[in-house]
Formats: sequence, C-alpha cells, structure tokens
Amino acid sequence: MAKDIFEIRDKFYCNGEPVQIISGAIHYFRIVPEYWRDRLEKLKAMGCNTVETYVPWNLHEPKKGEYHFEGILDVKRFLDIAAELGLWVIFRPSPYICAEWEFGGIPAWLLAEDGMHLRSNYEPFLKHVRDYYDKLFEIISPLQLPNGGPIIMMQIENEYGYFSDDTSYLEEIKQIMLDRNTVVPLVTSDGPWGDALACGSMEGILPTGNFGSKMKEQFEHLKKHTNGGPLMCMEFWVGWFDHWGNGGHKTSNLEENCKDLDEALQSGNLNIYMFIGGTNFGFMNGANYYDELTPDVTSYDYDAVLTENGEITPKYEAFQKIISKYFKLPQVELSTKILKKAYGEIKLKDRVGLFQSLDDISEPIVSTFPKSMERLGQGYGYILYRSTLKKEKNLEKIRLWDANDRAKIYIGNEPVITLYDRELLVEHEVPYEFEPNSTISILMENMGRVNFGPLMDKQRKGIDSSVIINGHQHMNWDHYTLPLDNLNKLDFTRGYEENKPAFYRFEFTATELGDTFIDMEGWGKGCVFINGFNLGRFWEIGPQKRLYLPAPLLKAGANEIIIFETEGKVRDTIVLADEPDLG
Repeated sequence: MAKDIFEIRDKFYCNGEPVQIISGAIHYFRIVPEYWRDRLEKLKAMGCNTVETYVPWNLHEPKKGEYHFEGILDVKRFLDIAAELGLWVIFRPSPYICAEWEFGGIPAWLLAEDGMHLRSNYEPFLKHVRDYYDKLFEIISPLQLPNGGPIIMMQIENEYGYFSDDTSYLEEIKQIMLDRNTVVPLVTSDGPWGDALACGSMEGILPTGNFGSKMKEQFEHLKKHTNGGPLMCMEFWVGWFDHWGNGGHKTSNLEENCKDLDEALQSGNLNIYMFIGGTNFGFMNGANYYDELTPDVTSYDYDAVLTENGEITPKYEAFQKIISKYFKLPQVELSTKILKKAYGEIKLKDRVGLFQSLDDISEPIVSTFPKSMERLGQGYGYILYRSTLKKEKNLEKIRLWDANDRAKIYIGNEPVITLYDRELLVEHEVPYEFEPNSTISILMENMGRVNFGPLMDKQRKGIDSSVIINGHQHMNWDHYTLPLDNLNKLDFTRGYEENKPAFYRFEFTATELGDTFIDMEGWGKGCVFINGFNLGRFWEIGPQKRLYLPAPLLKAGANEIIIFETEGKVRDTIVLADEPDLG
C-alpha cells in the first residue's frame, strides 16, 4: 500500500503535487472536546485545508511521570476528527509553546529543581523532555501522514530566536523528535525582525515566520532565509490577547486583516492565528513581563475568526470570501447543535470563610523558612503562609523576599496590606498593633507564570526566600497549599466573616443545556468553579466581565457554582447571561 508523502522543496508537495497550505489555529486544550468537531467543520467550511495546534506539556504531565491524554487532553481524538474531515495538521509540540499559556506550556514542577535552565542544552532539562516525548510521540507518531494520519509537519521549539541563540539545543530537540519516529518534515518559526530568524533557524530546516501585517514585505524578508524553500507565515496574527487592566478588549482592523490575507495567499502559505482562541480555563492563563506584570484574562477570544464560544464573525465571512477567490469552497454541513441560554439571576445558597476552611481543604506543611509553591509540589492557585508573632510587640515594617505575584497580609485574620507585582520588591511601613501571640497570615496568589522572555527562569510563586518583619527574618511557618482542586471537602457550616477571602455556593436547575456567561459585575477578584470544574479567573479591573460557560460543563438538573473571592467585594446573586462582555 502506497504511503502519502509530504515534502518541502521549492514549494510544499503532497505525493509529488504542489500544494498551498491555508491553515487555522485551534488549541484543543482551550475548547471542550464536545465542540472540537464544530470548530473544525467551520474551519474547513471557510476554505482551510489544515489545522494547526500547540501541545501544552504542563497539562499533559502536571506532575513528573503523571501523564494525561484523556478528556480535553485527548489529542489523538482531536487529530482523528481532523482526519475524518479531510484536514491536514501542523503539529507544534515544542516543548515550549508561548501561546499566552501558563509558563509557555512548561511544567511548573521543573522550578523545584535548583539550577534548572529552561530551553537550553542543559541535560537535566533535556532528560525531562525526553521522558515526556516518549509518551507523547507514542501517541502521535502513528498519526503522521506517511503512517496514515493527518500530520504533515512538526515544529522544533517555538520562536527560539527571541529567547536564545543556542543552536546546539535546537539540534538536541530535533534529534529527540527523530529518535521517536518523526518522519514528516520539521520546521522552525520566528518573528522576521532583528536577529530572531538567524538565532532561531537551523541548517537544513525550513524557517517560517510569525507576523500579522505587511505580508509582502515580510515574505520578501523571509525569502532571504529559506534558501529557495516555500514561504510560510506560521502565525498570521488577526487579533491580539487581553490582559487584566488593559482598558478594553483588543480588536484588529478588519480591512487591514483582509488586505493582509489576500497578499499572503498571493505570496505563499499561512496559518491564521487564531482561527478560534477559546478559553484559558482554570489557572492556565499566561503573563508577560516588560516593565510590569501583565497577566492575561481568562478569555482567549483574541478577536479571532470565530468568537471564544465558536460563533461566526464578520471576519470569518470576509476571510471565506477572499479564500474563495483562490480555491473552491467545500460543502460542509455543521453537525453540532449549540444553543445559548440566559438562565437569569441565581441567589446565594451558602458561604464559608477561607480561614475557617483551611483544615478542610489543606494540611499544613511546617518549615523554618517559607517555601515556594513549586518546592511544596504545588503548581497553581494560591498558598497561605501562617506563623505566630511571639517576639514582635507590633508590626512596623514588612518585606517579602523573592515573592510572586500578589500578597494579602493579615494579622489575626484582619487585613493589613495588599501587595502586587513590583510592590513586592520593597519594604513597606505598616504600623499595626496586635495582641501577644497573634497570627500573621500571608495569602499569595499565582497570577499566571510569564510565558515569554528571560524572566521565565524566575517564576517560582509564593515566597521563595524570607519574610522580613521590623528588620529581621521571621521564622517557623505553616504552609497551606491551595490549588483549589478539592472544593468538595468544603464544610459551609464552618463560619464566615465579611471582607475576608471566602467561598460562595450557588445552585440552579437546568432543563435545557446551553452555552451561558457568568456575569461577575459587583465581585472583586477570584475564580469560579462549575460542577467542580475550574472555569477561570475574574477581576473587577476588567476588561473581561463575564466568564464563558460551555453547555457541556452543565448537567440536566441541579448544577453547583462555587466562587472563591479574595477582596470581600461580593453580591448575594449572580447572573447567567446569553452574551459575553469582554469589555
């Protein structure tokens, strides 16, 4: 039986025939699996012949040696659906993906190791990559085109030229992939500016470019690096992402998008980033750090071709029309029925304070020095440090050393000060009198690890050094890890105090299941859980005001929503609306 062959020569070829790749990015891990087919059908109907996806190492191996490829992580099922629809796949395992994803997809547990050097020719890091790729490639190697699957090419690392120039590391990653039966062509991708292409390119490997405007100009620049090979924009940015407090949902200029798409189709091949953005469920949003920390919001709508909840946009219709000038559009019947529902106002049923619940949802870990999340085996969420002030007579000054990202400090459960980002770099005068042997509690929140740039090596969360009180190190701490993955253990009879971190429980009955949006107007800061699933974060500073709740996360009958809120800014109702509000 003849094998299908995909080749990179002066153009892309499949079985000897030249082909033009028109791809769209869909991250399976940002979309509930019940909607994968719908999103892929819409991709094909727009005129694309390929789907591109990243692969998040930190979800597939959340703890060393613990692998998950089920549910929303069933990458084989996602690729199988693509194949059923006749779509090719560009597969980007990396191990680093950026993608505005927590830590760029790298597992947080790597930071527990002293001296760890990420994304480099550092043997302890490469050993972890090999172990992970053993499992991943066991699943995806049979899904390559010559083996009867849809994968036509894979990417080595990701935008490495923005990070480093260590070609020996790229060669190691390449060899790791080849040793695990990679038989499709390999590529790299980098921005076309400065030294990025030169630093991220490899001999004998096709470089591709990431850019969202001036397509002819960028392709001409890319041509200087491809040695006569095909031109490919691996990320044609058609929108952008939002971070908390950025002043409003970022959108692109549709007229410019259309002009750029038309130019790209005349000049080469492209992957639309994003076709659909989806959602940063749970605590998996990434962050950037230039002059300050800018964590991304829960929605990864991206002003993409489809909305976060999968609806067709004017951008989709315009792109489809442009693509139809060059290719005959396929007939695709959408097979997934999706409703939107406004379930209305829901009243509060129960509430319980965090301080009252600590022993139900966490067990104290005792240490002389405060330890970071990663050193305690925790990846995401919150961590509370608690100690007794036996020798201090009052609080005058405090500083947290090597602390990230947000601290709420309490004496005897009373709030003293909240510190965020760069406020954690200096000492603060906080005169506060207290009773002898009062407790000090420090609630630290991991706002999402930086996913781009040199600060990736500095992403331990919580407190990684010391707490300085009145000029001296304060020792002997109880650590309560709070990943909030066990809220079924909450006892809502434990007690509650206003203006303190707390859990709020709501119930509603659904007879018909539809996509809905939880309106968090009037709430301060925290995260939302639906039937035990961590939907994501909210923050009153916006721009995002509502969280997308896909219908497959609901149940016919009773549904439970638990909100964890840290600022004491709450309401006794929430509203489930039928439209988003991204600010």
